Amino acid sequence: MSDFIPGQRYISDGEAELGLGTILNVDFRSVTVLFGASDETRTYSSKDAPLTRVAFGSGDRVEATDGWILIVEDTKDQNGLITYIGEDEHGELRELPEPKISDKMQFHQARDRLLTGQIDRNDWFNLRYRSLQCLNRLQRHPAFGLSGPRVDLVPHQLFIADDVSRRRLPRVLLSDEVGLGKTIEAGLILHRLLTIGRASRALIVVPESLTHQWLVELLRRFSIEVTLLDEQQSGAMERTQNPFESRQLILASQQWLFANPHRQEQAAQSSWDLLIVDEAHHLEWSSDTGGDTGYQCVEQLAAASQGVLLLTATPEQMGPESHFARLRLLDPNRYTDLERFQAEEANFQGVAGAVEALDHYPAEPGKRKVLDELLDDADSQGLLDRLAEAEEEDAVACRQSLRRHLLDRHGTGRVMFRNSRRHVAGFPERRLHVSELEAPSNYQRILKKLDRDEEYLDTLLIETGIDHPEVLLYLEETLSALDRERMSGDGTPWWKTDTRVEWLTQWLKEHPGEKALLICHFAETARELSAGLQVLTGLHVPVFHEGMTLIERDRAAAAFAEQDATEGSPLLICSEIGSEGRNFQFCHHLIMFDLPPHPDQLEQRIGRLDRIGQRYPIDIHLPVFKESPMARLLRWYNEGSDAFSFPHGIGSALFDEFGDRLADSLLDDEALEELIAETRPRFEAIQAERLAGRNRLLELGSQNPAHAEHVIDNIRDLDDDPTLPKFLDQAFDIFGIDTRELGENLTYLHPGPHMMDGLPGLIKGEEGFTATQSRELALSRDDIQRLSWEHPLVQEMLSHLTMGAMGNTALGLLQHPSIPGDRVMLEAIFCTSTPAPKNIHVGQYLPPTTVRVLIDQSGKDLSASVSFGGLAKNLQHVKKGIARNLIKDRHTLVRDLMDQAEQHADASLKSVVNDAHAEMSDTLDAEIDRLTALSQRFGSVPEAEVDLMRQEKAQLSDAIRTSRLRLDAVRVILTVDVPA
Repeated sequence: MSDFIPGQRYISDGEAELGLGTILNVDFRSVTVLFGASDETRTYSSKDAPLTRVAFGSGDRVEATDGWILIVEDTKDQNGLITYIGEDEHGELRELPEPKISDKMQFHQARDRLLTGQIDRNDWFNLRYRSLQCLNRLQRHPAFGLSGPRVDLVPHQLFIADDVSRRRLPRVLLSDEVGLGKTIEAGLILHRLLTIGRASRALIVVPESLTHQWLVELLRRFSIEVTLLDEQQSGAMERTQNPFESRQLILASQQWLFANPHRQEQAAQSSWDLLIVDEAHHLEWSSDTGGDTGYQCVEQLAAASQGVLLLTATPEQMGPESHFARLRLLDPNRYTDLERFQAEEANFQGVAGAVEALDHYPAEPGKRKVLDELLDDADSQGLLDRLAEAEEEDAVACRQSLRRHLLDRHGTGRVMFRNSRRHVAGFPERRLHVSELEAPSNYQRILKKLDRDEEYLDTLLIETGIDHPEVLLYLEETLSALDRERMSGDGTPWWKTDTRVEWLTQWLKEHPGEKALLICHFAETARELSAGLQVLTGLHVPVFHEGMTLIERDRAAAAFAEQDATEGSPLLICSEIGSEGRNFQFCHHLIMFDLPPHPDQLEQRIGRLDRIGQRYPIDIHLPVFKESPMARLLRWYNEGSDAFSFPHGIGSALFDEFGDRLADSLLDDEALEELIAETRPRFEAIQAERLAGRNRLLELGSQNPAHAEHVIDNIRDLDDDPTLPKFLDQAFDIFGIDTRELGENLTYLHPGPHMMDGLPGLIKGEEGFTATQSRELALSRDDIQRLSWEHPLVQEMLSHLTMGAMGNTALGLLQHPSIPGDRVMLEAIFCTSTPAPKNIHVGQYLPPTTVRVLIDQSGKDLSASVSFGGLAKNLQHVKKGIARNLIKDRHTLVRDLMDQAEQHADASLKSVVNDAHAEMSDTLDAEIDRLTALSQRFGSVPEAEVDLMRQEKAQLSDAIRTSRLRLDAVRVILTVDVPA
């Protein structure tokens, strides 16, 4: 039977920052503890709970729940609970039952450990102090949470991640064009929210084909471990718990979740800080019929989640109504009426004009009228007046403030980010290579029959079950799968007579050592083409299609990525699934075996290679049959909208307008000419409209080069922090991690014989890993890890050194000719303690702040005259047994010195608290005022977000004002005479 009794007070050995806990429930297996100050509850195994009972002794000061202080003189036990007896501040005799001790009362663990002879090594003590100082600087650092991921420092990605992760309700649509890094943006946001404590639970819902890629990318780039949940796991778990509550970070397939109402209900019942939905353009909705099952599922989850990130490169793929529906998921209070939304978008051209007018004012005074129409509040008018007379430096600041006013109040709102390649550097040229081929005789026969017999097309549609015009574009593959006799007449495989296959084998011969990604529509085509190439060329070409398992797809992708000519394949054949989500930018040849009927699918195919960071021009190869439906579609794409030149996002609108006529034009050259003649001017008109209106505003709001450069500078500041290598050298030694230098800034880390347990990535008896502190080197090699202040191993070591008891006591001998022997000094390290919920991130204003006090046995404060480093390097080690006896012999003196040190430290607390409170108030008051104005006047900010910020300010104010100093670590220094 456990010794735990409800009402007893304990602290967590591993999470001292939670404050004082109260035992709530106890049974034979578990014990539940409430940490009231942090509003957290923990359940532990009663056999090995990491808890330490709080028991005060004579002379200790104990704070009661209602604020009065008891100086303990005696204790008594009542049914396993302690009652403390002593005098209060007024000298009145009182009793304080254990359950009535304040939740914010700090347990002086270091004090008790020292007085009971629990002495640690001096190097542990030294590193603990330096770790506290590092933690203080890290939590206040503006790049904290963004510097750790293994990503390139791309300005637009970092601006978006910084902006969104600072919000109280991060609910946005990330809709950068294909290749600009939406997944990286989402990963950065998630990583920072987890790092600073604003989020602890997240649900990531992605297409089934991308689940493994997300799993690997989050781990490899962001060191985030997620649980991939499926039906098998869920079925095994739900006997005892909701499977969505089994882990903090859950990754789930859309196909699985959307098709299972029971799992949807369980997911919605769970509490989520952040919901991430990839490929959100697949969510369909209309004002008449509502949403499909996927939309309804996401709508339910979004309503129950604090933050929501929707990812799509084609925000208007299903039309403006569906685009409106996705914004409605993010902010249902603002996006309530489709007609109002469309009318609002119609005004964006004028807003974009006003933003651009700022760049010409006051040089062109006539622009003032344009600006006055939108900037009609007193603050804006004052800035305009100031701009009219400002010097260059001040003019830049005025323009930035006014631009922010315009975008906040009249722009696209704060729910959508979209960057295009026009304003992002680092993208390659696209080069289209068309090879016109003679169609196989069997294909020509079918085309002639289609030309003679209009009803024959209807027959094909019925037999194949494929919609028109797909049956025309994929005619060769469709009919080969449907009826081989019809295609060849003698059972010959289609790939033996298809001139595209002949062209492909010749292309492979002409490009030795080069890699190409081939995309076709059907999985069966991919399989048969791979088999045919093996027969014709002897090459084993991997395939990648929806009928494969995730592991099989990963193996195929890995075989393609292998650079060794003898091991890797020059070609990977994908079905349409290969055009969503996967990145193959290590190659630059894209072969389209056919053309997709929708412009967005075409852009997604090209986007597998054409991504930011691609170092070579993208060569797009199209083998097409002369005078075929695909050749006509190619002309419409190329001549009607420059679809192969750059991603413009207009294809969907053109397809909605001309799609029916396009289908009819695939068999009629004259109709195609007329269609192209109408499509081209419409393309140019829409492009001009979007550049002047919403898209221009979106791009202005999605980028802030000056802010992004500031973020990058801050990240580089942490990257180049000279204290990190020193910390790692000391920490590896203390934690028992062996290292071996490999050269070129590489270090191999592996478990030493005495390594502490629980260090991420290192398990006793197993291999270690290779690491570097260089961002560039880590980006160039997937097999090495990047060590930063945010790496899980570094964070765990910091946690050991600052949250637990490790290194919080020490004793050293000091031998100095100017100091007489047999004297006692005490070095006390106090740290601010501010118990508060993690999600308000109190550390950004008042992180653990150290106050060092060094006093001699007469009570004289030597802190200013003797530095920590100068003292530490002159101390001599003492064996633990001897150290215990030395403390025991001086028990009373040491206790008195600790009391005196506390009085010295308390004198400096007020200024620390006041400075933190002032910084918090100034920062949040300005943001609350801004968001309140936007909410009340323009509706671009949910009132709920403003309320959350007000609540957070109140919580922060209370937490900061009630901060206390706790004795974090204490070292006794005994002086010894210098030998004669």
